[in-house]
Amino acid sequence: MKWTDTLDIALELIDAHPDVDPQYIRFTDLHKWVCALPGFNDDPEKSNEKILEAIQMTWIEEQD
Repeated sequence: MKWTDTLDIALELIDAHPDVDPQYIRFTDLHKWVCALPGFNDDPEKSNEKILEAIQMTWIEEQD
């Protein structure tokens, strides 16, 4: 997975962190959790606030 795979990342995060409300997650934690996902193989330095926000929004949408 790459940073641009927001849906795949969000679905993996739902499975990995089922008790987390993504609306209240800090981007520092989100970044760490994405980098720790199995199958994630992008450069950790390539993320930014816009990418993390897109992942967060997708996570919120998919969790409902």
